[in-house]
Amino acid sequence: MTDPAEKGEFDLGALLAERGAERYELHTKYLNHQLPRMLHTIGFDKVYEKAEGAHFWDADGNDYLDMLAGFGVMGLGRHHPVVRKALHDVLDASLADLTRFDCQPLPGLLAERLLAHSPHLDRVFFGNSGTEAVETALKFARYATGRPRILYCSHAFHGLTTGSLSVNGEDGFRDGFAPLLPDTAVPLGDLDALARELKKGDVAGLIVEPIQGKGVHEAPPGYLRAAQELLHRHKALLIADEVQTGLGRTGDFYAYQHEEGVEPDLVCVAKALSGGYVPVGATLGKDWIFKKVYSSMDRVLVHSASFGSNAQAMAAGLAVLSVMENEQIVANARATGEQLKSRLAALIDKYELLSDVRGRGLMIGIEFGRPKSLKLRSRWTMLQAARKGLFAQMVVVPLLQRHRILTQVSGDHLEVIKLIPPLIIGERDVDRFVEAFTAVMDDAHSGGGLMWDFGKTLVKQAVANR
Repeated sequence: MTDPAEKGEFDLGALLAERGAERYELHTKYLNHQLPRMLHTIGFDKVYEKAEGAHFWDADGNDYLDMLAGFGVMGLGRHHPVVRKALHDVLDASLADLTRFDCQPLPGLLAERLLAHSPHLDRVFFGNSGTEAVETALKFARYATGRPRILYCSHAFHGLTTGSLSVNGEDGFRDGFAPLLPDTAVPLGDLDALARELKKGDVAGLIVEPIQGKGVHEAPPGYLRAAQELLHRHKALLIADEVQTGLGRTGDFYAYQHEEGVEPDLVCVAKALSGGYVPVGATLGKDWIFKKVYSSMDRVLVHSASFGSNAQAMAAGLAVLSVMENEQIVANARATGEQLKSRLAALIDKYELLSDVRGRGLMIGIEFGRPKSLKLRSRWTMLQAARKGLFAQMVVVPLLQRHRILTQVSGDHLEVIKLIPPLIIGERDVDRFVEAFTAVMDDAHSGGGLMWDFGKTLVKQAVANR
């Protein structure tokens, strides 16, 4: 048999074998050059050889526990066999995909399955990402209401394309990209602030994360329902951004379902719907909104996406929903998340640097705060003076370096670690994380050791970057 390489055919395995070791150099030269620099600075410049479920392995066979799930994309972990098979099947089927002038069955079937989990909604638009799902919701809300202004919550994160950036609550992301869409921030949970803005008569809707990804802050009890009533009274829409919180993450299929009577007009999902393979986003909405946007045949393509509804993405989404139902993924997220949260919360009295553990399901925030003892307080003050968020980074680094557990700081200038692991983790993974976290906190409270030495390195780097 002729070697494909000799015929000039593309051989992915050979390319990776030949050039894979250049990964960090290639990123430095051709992509975002600050990414490899950052990874090197904090010691995250690892080389992972393979992954499965909630684990990675390096070339030496060491396993790493993934408590990040690709920022929530890997809801079912990596390489779930059902999703893999669905993708093989759809490729082998050689479907006449994306002709643009027919109606393939897979998008309709996936929409039907998604809507079954939100029976008050009627129709779906498929795009390619979470930020696209948000962009769709913003456009639909403005067109359906005939109003220009969108309200969002302080500290929100809804994406980084221009429309989504307009409702981003972090100035660091917005700076230098103006002008953006008409928008106004209101504090999460502040109904009076919401009412004041609605009285101006130009608000199309409020977009809200039921649990904010940045800092892991949950909407107060009763807020979503009261906000919905206020919005509808003023003929404005409630938009639920479930890009990260949706599909079981918080122990309900959607996070807004935790509060009885909440029925958003538009819901945005993405991330976990992909199965970790094919980018996909979906905007679910009420029938009257879609019929207003697509009001005639002349407007049939007034909002569309070139790769939206492609067969691979639809097959992945259908497989994901099947796994979630057959393997009771939502129930596992609820039970395992409660176990993890309660065990971490029990450590608050033990460690003065640990101030709060919050969240729902497998979306958990661990917050650190100013200690009481003089020795620890002086070290804490040193870090805060250099840059807020350095202590949380000091915890994240040894979790990876010493305990092979991947986590993230929940946002810039925050002393919060966010845990969003694959929804398939179990008791052994909880044990491993809690034991590792306890060891790291023991080191931090000893007042010495490698952790605080690394803190000094972070301080120097923070000062150099000013």
